Amino acid sequence: MIRLLANADVYIPDGDEARRWAQDELAKQIYEEAKPTWFDRMSRAILEFLGGLFSSDGSGAVAPFAAVLIVLVIVAALVVALVVWGRPRASRAIRRRAHLLGEADDRSAAQLRADAERAAREGEWDAAVTLRFRGLARGLIERDLIDPAPGATAQAISRDAGAALPAEHTALHEAASIFDRVRYLSVPATEEDYRVVAGTDDRSTSLRPEAVPT
Repeated sequence: MIRLLANADVYIPDGDEARRWAQDELAKQIYEEAKPTWFDRMSRAILEFLGGLFSSDGSGAVAPFAAVLIVLVIVAALVVALVVWGRPRASRAIRRRAHLLGEADDRSAAQLRADAERAAREGEWDAAVTLRFRGLARGLIERDLIDPAPGATAQAISRDAGAALPAEHTALHEAASIFDRVRYLSVPATEEDYRVVAGTDDRSTSLRPEAVPT
C-alpha cells in the first residue's frame, strides 16, 4: 500500500501538520453555525431535569413524590393569591363603568340620580325616567349585587337584581318595563312613571346588606 502511494506521488502530512489541517477545517463558519447555542443547551438541561422528575428509573418513589410536590406548591400558591388579593375586580369595574344599558356611560349612581332629579324638577319626565333607572342599575353594580354584561337590557338587569333582592322583584320588573317603553317605544313618560322608578331605586338602596341573600 505504501509502495502504491509512493508511486502515485501522494503527499502524506506528518502528525502535527495533519492536526493543524483538522483545526483549520473545524474553524470554518459552517461548523460554528452547527454548534448548539446557549439557548439550546439551556432548553436541553431543563427538559432533562423535568424528565428526571417524572422518571422512576433508578429513583424509586422519589420522582413521583417530587412531581406531586410541585403540583401541590402551585395549587397552594394560587389559593394564597386568591385569599390575599381576592378575585380580580379592577378590570371588571372598569368594564362595567364603561357601558350601561347598551350605551357608553361612566357616571356614578349618585350623578345619575342627581341628573334625574334635575330633569324631574324641569318636568322632563322622559329624561328623568331613563336617568333614574340608569342610576338604579348603576347603584346595584356599585354594591356588587349584579354584574351585567356590556349589552345587558333593562329586563336582564331587573331579573339579576330581583334574584339578589327578591322583595323588590316585581317592582324592579315594572321599573324596567317603564324604562323600555320610554326609551325604546317612545311612549311619553309621566310623573307617576318617574315616582315608580324612583321609589324602587330608593327601596333597593335602603335594604341592609344582611337582607340580601348570599
